[in-house]
Amino acid sequence: MHKKSRICLYALLLIVPAICSAETTPGEQIPPERILWQKTPIELTLSVGKEQRVDFPGPVRIGLPASLQPILRVQSVAGTVYLLAHQPFEQTRVMVRAIESGAVYLLDLSADNKSGSTAAIQIFDPELEKSELSSNSSEPSPILPTYGYVALTRFAAQQLYAPARLLRDLPGVVRVPVRRAAVPLIHGGQVAAEPLVAWRAGNLYLTAVKLKNSTSNPVTLDPRTLRGNWLTATFQHNRLHGAGDEADTTVAYLISARPFETAL
Repeated sequence: MHKKSRICLYALLLIVPAICSAETTPGEQIPPERILWQKTPIELTLSVGKEQRVDFPGPVRIGLPASLQPILRVQSVAGTVYLLAHQPFEQTRVMVRAIESGAVYLLDLSADNKSGSTAAIQIFDPELEKSELSSNSSEPSPILPTYGYVALTRFAAQQLYAPARLLRDLPGVVRVPVRRAAVPLIHGGQVAAEPLVAWRAGNLYLTAVKLKNSTSNPVTLDPRTLRGNWLTATFQHNRLHGAGDEADTTVAYLISARPFETAL
């Protein structure tokens, strides 16, 4: 019986230190304390002889008062500040300035001999985060080349008439949807019009429109008979033969400041 008790006691002695050891968490593993900067000085009490880490949103410069310089060691590395008090001191205000943004943070530091938490402190600045988001959203777009009316008209004509092997894209010119249905583009009703394809180049819209003579008589095309607001209007051929002739159809290239349906 006594032998069994001694065995149990021995096992217990082995287990207790292990439990105590497991309950002791190194300081580095303590979750950091997150503090939101709201323009109110942050009170921070240091434990003498224990280093305290404070993380700022970016690199900072510390304005340490002369009274603290002999008793407080301060090291700043890439936005992380390490504070080590050598002796107790009363609450003293310390100004911390962000090097990149110029933001100022105020710390009310004090130190005592009490054993407190040395968990790292992370300071978040909501104003700085808003500024970064705004900066990212307003980054300039890649500079794309601008094209004149002649270059755009030539591009559209090549897309419709040139062999496929000779087709070339223009950087910044993209296809945009256009409804392929008959539209009253030309006054008089002699010529039927139907959009074929449209592109956008910066602030300009380029539309190729098929024109077909609806009468048996030849028609001479005149830009002044076009409905709509167009910056330029160019015809692949300016004369249409009577309906049924192989030359009764051509294409108009229209450039506008708004989409085709709106400009019409």
